Amino acid sequence: MTVHLSPVLLLTMSSHHLCDSQYITYASITLTAWIFPNRYSILELQPGVTESDIKIQFRKKSLLIHPDKTKNPQAPDAFDRLKKAQSELSDEKTRMRLDEAFADARMLLIRERKWTVDNEELKAPEFMVDWREKTKQVLIDNELRRRKQMKAQLAEEGREQRKQEAELDARKRKRENEQAWEDTRDQRIHSWRTFQKSTGEKKKKKQKPLG
Repeated sequence: MTVHLSPVLLLTMSSHHLCDSQYITYASITLTAWIFPNRYSILELQPGVTESDIKIQFRKKSLLIHPDKTKNPQAPDAFDRLKKAQSELSDEKTRMRLDEAFADARMLLIRERKWTVDNEELKAPEFMVDWREKTKQVLIDNELRRRKQMKAQLAEEGREQRKQEAELDARKRKRENEQAWEDTRDQRIHSWRTFQKSTGEKKKKKQKPLG
């Protein structure tokens, strides 16, 4: 018996191949923002679920699309995507970042449309589509902000490093000058004594009485 793949999985696979070629010239953050929200779609879960929910759903879907359970030629690719989705959403930091983006996107849409949090439109399929698109934009904005902060931090660290290097260079030059001064001490003393002796002899010649 042939087990049909989930329409969401098939749609995601097709969309992924299309978007890979469409986004090839885009920044990596745009592609990342497109991929992450779809992790929930692949597992057919809503944001905010627990890690336990993710594991349970993964096991259920694995029984349907595992290559050993079906001869569908798309099964290996679908299972690989299912596995990646489960792995990424099982990472607490990744899931938290994505859930926060979904929550922010939802609130932004509610404010933009001047709705209340109990508005029935929030349950409409159309809103779910808009919500996912808004989440992508939030992820992009968050990543751009993070990169900007990192760039500023690196610039500040660069300035601090250059400052430290300049201070080290100044101290090195000072030590070298002090050492050079010390190395020529005997020469300077000898030159001074020679000068003093020469000056003394000149003075004596001037003071010699005429006879």
